[in-house]
Amino acid sequence: MILETGFQAREAIRSKLWTGPTPALAPGYAQANLVILPSKYAFDFFLFCQRNPKPCPILDVCEKGDFRPILTAPTGDIRTDIPLYRIYKNGVLIEEIQDITKYCTDDMVSFLIGCSFTFENALSKAGVPIRHIEEDKNVPMYITNIECRPAGIFSGPMVVSMRPMPEELVKKAIEATEKYPKVHGGPIHWGNPEEIGIKTIDNPDFGDAVTIHKGEVPVFWGCGVTPQAAIMRAKPELVITHAPGHMFITDIKDEELKGL
Repeated sequence: MILETGFQAREAIRSKLWTGPTPALAPGYAQANLVILPSKYAFDFFLFCQRNPKPCPILDVCEKGDFRPILTAPTGDIRTDIPLYRIYKNGVLIEEIQDITKYCTDDMVSFLIGCSFTFENALSKAGVPIRHIEEDKNVPMYITNIECRPAGIFSGPMVVSMRPMPEELVKKAIEATEKYPKVHGGPIHWGNPEEIGIKTIDNPDFGDAVTIHKGEVPVFWGCGVTPQAAIMRAKPELVITHAPGHMFITDIKDEELKGL
């Protein structure tokens, strides 16, 4: 299935023609993580993101009760345009579903957060392998020992995504991604995973394990799944997120986010 634009990808997802992870969809268009929560928590969450821009760079915030992301995809509907959602109640994941309309009320506020899938086109152009795409898998993601700066009810560890590559390409990966601070920017760590609390690289907390070849090093970027770790700790009565690897695809071109 060829889905060349954000609009085409959203239409396919909305009609359930695409139900899997989104890394390879609409190359060149920015993808986003999602958090929807009751309005009484919106300021705390906004402040949490502001204090932790590496894992939680905000791309768009919807008006209370409105589910159209006006800045990033005005024809989109975040209730239906993500392949898979997660429902958390009191910090516990209770359900994964394809349509969240029944959960969305006039009191909910929605946040779109930058996703590292956005800069993968730049990595590819720099000659850096994207192993999870090569192996048709979801990107591996890990909970680290790096604590985010708390805000209101929200606190928790940073989650990172990982892409292995030959050590000589790490510099190129840094240069390619640090130009995109609105989608996590440059990596936060590379080399020994245990230094950031990851004991078993072959057993990610989210996503799929990928092959790490001899001579390659794991490189880690801040990840927009970080809010899900904070949600599990804060235990709000209801929060809706994307399922890891299943993103909202915007109308914003990757290059529009360069340097912002």
